[in-house]
Order: sequence, then structure tokens, then C-alpha cells
Amino acid sequence: MPFVPVLRAEWTKVRTLRSLYGALLAVFAATTAFSAVAGVSDTSDPEFDPLFMALSGVTPGQIAAISFGALAMSSEYHGHAIRISLAAVPRRGRWFAAKLTAVALPALAVGLAGALAALLAARAGLGPAASGLSAAEQLRGVVGCGVYLTLMALFAAGLTALLRSGTATLSLMIPFVLIVSFVIGDLAGGLTDFLPDRAGQVVLHESYDGSVGPWTGLAVTALWTAAAVGAGAWRLRRSDV
Repeated sequence: MPFVPVLRAEWTKVRTLRSLYGALLAVFAATTAFSAVAGVSDTSDPEFDPLFMALSGVTPGQIAAISFGALAMSSEYHGHAIRISLAAVPRRGRWFAAKLTAVALPALAVGLAGALAALLAARAGLGPAASGLSAAEQLRGVVGCGVYLTLMALFAAGLTALLRSGTATLSLMIPFVLIVSFVIGDLAGGLTDFLPDRAGQVVLHESYDGSVGPWTGLAVTALWTAAAVGAGAWRLRRSDV
């Protein structure tokens, strides 16, 4: 079966499953709402970063993106639905690529829309505190936020394919990005610049002084994502369904 019909079928699954539709709405809502609230925060802190404050909704937004990726992939393992999918598309690599594309495209679209809405809402609250942001910095922040959320969704999808469990993926990734990464960050110094969440979020800062820059940081996150996707593809090819 050609790739386009396979992609169309996988997109239909994303569009019609309520849990996936709800997760995408949560990505937009969380990213926008939490950034809007942050827009009325105290700006007197000498380390205040107006760009990151305007896009700080990425913290809850990434949880929704991770959930979307994990749910999209784990839905195939409920009731052995993956057997039907692979019976229709025997070439497992083609099916996996279509599944990942069906995760990436809506995640990117919703991530970009949420980041733009978050920036506009937060800037209205920050007022003069955000007036120093250049157009290039704001564009970098919006595009970087959308790409980062997409990478985290794909990371979760790849890990779910490896573990064959959305619950296991969420149990690992959500505590990691909310707790473990920050704890390690306080203990390990510059090594944490290369963790997937910390590296990817550098693009959301107006200024940065760590080991990686904005686009380099996203590249680090992309490498983590590629490793998870590669491991998931290996499990899919090697294991029975």
C-alpha cells in the first residue's frame, strides 16, 4: 500500500479518537492559559526573561504533548489493534513512519498555534517589560516552542512503541520532565544542558549562557527523539504483535 493512503488512515484514527483530540486541545489550552497567567507576574527580578515568561506555558503544554504521543501509539496495542493495522500494511516500517507523521503534523500545527497565542496573551499582560523583545526573538520562540512540543510528542510515541505501553511511557516521562530533570540539574551542573527537555527549552529564552544554543539545543532534543523512535522501530520489527 502506498504511503499516502496509510497516512490518511492513521490521521483518521487521530482525528476520530476522543482521547487524542482532547490531548491536542490540551496542548493548545495549557500552553496558552499558563502563559497568559505568567504574563501578570512580577517583572522586577533581575533574572527576568520576558521571552521565556511569555512562553512558560510550555511546561504544562509538554505534558499534554507527551500524552498525545503516548496515547496515539498505545491505542494500537489496546485489543491488539496493531494486528489489524499491520495486516493492512505488512511493511512495518512504512506503517510506523505514517503513524509518526500522523503524530508530528497535528502536534506541530497545534504547538505553533498555541505558542503564538501564548506569546500574544502574555505580552499583553507583561506590557512594557516585553517591549525589548525583537521580532526575530519572538519568531524564534514561537517556532522553537512548536518544534519542541512536536519532538516531545514523537519521543513519547517512540518510547511507547518500545515499551508497548502508554502507561509505562507516561510513568517515566512525566516525572522526569517535572521533577527528575530539575533535581539532576541542581547536582550535575553543565551535563544537564544535554537532557532532552532542558536542551530543547533553550530556544525559549531571550538570553542563554549554557553549553548549547537555541537551535543546537533543539538538535540535542531531536537526537534523543531519534533514539527513542529508532528503539521503537527496532522493537516493532523484531517482536511479534
